[in-house]
Amino acid sequence: MTQVDVLLGLQWGDEGKGKIVDVLSPQYDMIARFQGGPNAGHTLEFDGKKFVLNTIPSGIFNEGIMNLIGNGVVIDPIILKRELDNLKKAGHDPVAAGKLVLARKAHLILPTHQLLDAANEQKMGAGKIGSTLKGIGPTYMDKTGRNGLRVGDTTLPDFKGRYNKLVEKHKEILSHYEFEYDLAEKEAAFFEAIEFIKNIPHVDSEHFVNSYLKEGKKVLAEGAQGTLLDVDFGSYPFVTSSNTTTAGACTGLGIAPNKVGDVFGIFKAYCTRVGGGPFPTELDNEVGENLRQVGHEFGATTGRARRCGWIDLPALKYAIMLNGVTELIMMKADVLDGFDTIYACTHYEHNGETIDYMPYDIISIQPKPVLKAIEGWKTDLTGITKKEQIPSQLADYIAFLEKELEVPIKYLSVGPDRMQTLMLK
Repeated sequence: MTQVDVLLGLQWGDEGKGKIVDVLSPQYDMIARFQGGPNAGHTLEFDGKKFVLNTIPSGIFNEGIMNLIGNGVVIDPIILKRELDNLKKAGHDPVAAGKLVLARKAHLILPTHQLLDAANEQKMGAGKIGSTLKGIGPTYMDKTGRNGLRVGDTTLPDFKGRYNKLVEKHKEILSHYEFEYDLAEKEAAFFEAIEFIKNIPHVDSEHFVNSYLKEGKKVLAEGAQGTLLDVDFGSYPFVTSSNTTTAGACTGLGIAPNKVGDVFGIFKAYCTRVGGGPFPTELDNEVGENLRQVGHEFGATTGRARRCGWIDLPALKYAIMLNGVTELIMMKADVLDGFDTIYACTHYEHNGETIDYMPYDIISIQPKPVLKAIEGWKTDLTGITKKEQIPSQLADYIAFLEKELEVPIKYLSVGPDRMQTLMLK
């Protein structure tokens, strides 16, 4: 029996997972999203075109590959329908091609989940989490509270009654907020989208994935967000609502831990995060703004400006440990092309100590980064096509990272297009 390889982000999300899944897809028979929701924005560029996927796995543009939206994902039917409609207009119809399936056990995002999300963020004011307002958190809350609706429920005769019961609960909660809303328009679009997704095959994802493995087929589990946003191990409470780590692939698809094979950890050559929360290496200055502009660091889903800073090695070591990473993939090296000197955080100064791990109280007492200066390569990387063309300074930076992180860097991204990806090992 083959194993499931896992691909996930090692920072605060936005590492470039969509591009790499697209690059690796031809090696697999199935790409399976295992957690998160339409707060994800996986960007893919090829043949002069740009696509942003929110819910659909990033293997969708490769022929002959099955794409599964797993049980750990929360699905907004309206956004999924819009996503598929846009793909169809661009000449890609995964439903007609029979290469997209939905897990029956995946939970549904209702319009009132989005209202609850917005009402809560409004009430929190300056202390807000920085939610994308897609209703992700409230949906996972209903899931763990055993109130949620799932994809499989849409085919049951009492689905509308179940829906109304949950909506009444949400309206009762909303009555305690000073928050105005109009549900009618979104509700009509929701039920139209529900009818639409009934045309996408529904599967028991745990059986579906394991049957592929039993047949000797290769599966790649695609994560969303990043390790440092994991609800258990991230910078809580400034986190997402799901398990973004390798463990989340087991619960989000229904695979046993011993079925996990390689774990591909993706990170940027620098660091970014969106929303509130700690960010030890943040550059709230001209350098950070330069990274933002050159790297086009604006959310693919929300358009929000990302906070930018130098690479954080204690945080990366933590993420590698949690996930059991076997191979690293470095993204956006080209964004650093213009710097004479770049920096890497090797340790933190925290409560009078020098440490190389993320402390529990990182939320309340932000550690000071200890930075190591590294010579820049001052070379345009976007046109290089083989590893022999890598400038010596970048080769030294890669070697430094491999020594610090104790995991090989297998791929290097030097631009947004799928062709701008170098295999190093």
